[in-house]
Amino acid sequence: MPIYLIRHGQSEFNAAHAEAPHIDPMLFDAPLTALGIEQAKALRQQVAGHRIEHVIASPLIRAIQTAMHIFGDDHPITINPDMRENLLSSCDVGSHPNDLKKRFGHLDFDHLPAQWWHGDPEREDRIQVEPEAVFRARASAVRAYLDQWEGPTLAVVGHGTFFTELAGYHMQNCEIHQYRA
Repeated sequence: MPIYLIRHGQSEFNAAHAEAPHIDPMLFDAPLTALGIEQAKALRQQVAGHRIEHVIASPLIRAIQTAMHIFGDDHPITINPDMRENLLSSCDVGSHPNDLKKRFGHLDFDHLPAQWWHGDPEREDRIQVEPEAVFRARASAVRAYLDQWEGPTLAVVGHGTFFTELAGYHMQNCEIHQYRA
């Protein structure tokens, strides 16, 4: 079955970082901007022709919002922490599952540990860059999972750096890319 990768729409971090590219704006788990929401809504029409039956989304808010604006309640959405972004900046630090449940109550977050993103919860610094070897191993495991996927037509809603590592292709905000035919 086909698998499609969809990068999230423009986030508040993306917008702030574009204005000051060498400064982390300290926007943790940044949500979509108004433009990001419009990008996702516009992609809904394009995606309709792909006959997607199931969606897997990263637990980062911008990916969940993108999935919701594209697919709404029409498709089952599974949250998978392995699809998260490579932790390099504040926006890649996630939210506690209880906070996600409050925001997106119709989705299941019970399988997520309290800290599902990279890092040691005992350390005071919140931004703990994910080592390259750890990131690549996670992407390799996801690649193996997707290569063995035998379920219905799938969309994975996630992130630019992660998808570049996974598929070798840099995606723009709210771009769809066929990973497997």
